[in-house]
Amino acid sequence: MLDHLKQRMQRWGFTWEGLRDNRRGEWWVLAQMALIAAHALPAAPALSEFGLHWPMALRLSGAIVVVIGLAVGAQGALNLGDSLSPLPEPIPGAALVTEGAYGRCRHPLYQSLLLCSLGVVLLLGSLLHLGLLVALAVVLGFKARREEQRLCESHPDYPTYRQSTPAIIPHLPGLDWRGS
Repeated sequence: MLDHLKQRMQRWGFTWEGLRDNRRGEWWVLAQMALIAAHALPAAPALSEFGLHWPMALRLSGAIVVVIGLAVGAQGALNLGDSLSPLPEPIPGAALVTEGAYGRCRHPLYQSLLLCSLGVVLLLGSLLHLGLLVALAVVLGFKARREEQRLCESHPDYPTYRQSTPAIIPHLPGLDWRGS
């Protein structure tokens, strides 16, 4: 099991040197992982401290959004197959995937993370988690832009795909940069 993980990390391009100098975008992955892990923190401030009650309808909506986010992520991961990597550097020789979830947006895995984060915000009604959602959107936006620079270099068809397909969230400034 450990040997398989080591082989996968090497295939993705993780190295100790990269963790020190961010050569393949390792710092973006670390920031993303830290923000995702921070979603396990309790709601803060607790709404009950202000005499407020978070409506059950919003909690249920949040649960539904999390499930949708997980489904989008599963479809995106399946569509990528062996091309899947947490780093913003494409795996050398990996095919450009533009079908399935990638036909709806260029970064469905990032979209999935943002949907799950939004779902947690709705579930908890937490200002802390709202801040985590915004921070995650910023990190994923910058990570996606770095990834796209490399995809343009390795796939001649990527600029055309980039023009016609939303980046992460269609029509949301900062998360959809078609034409730029």
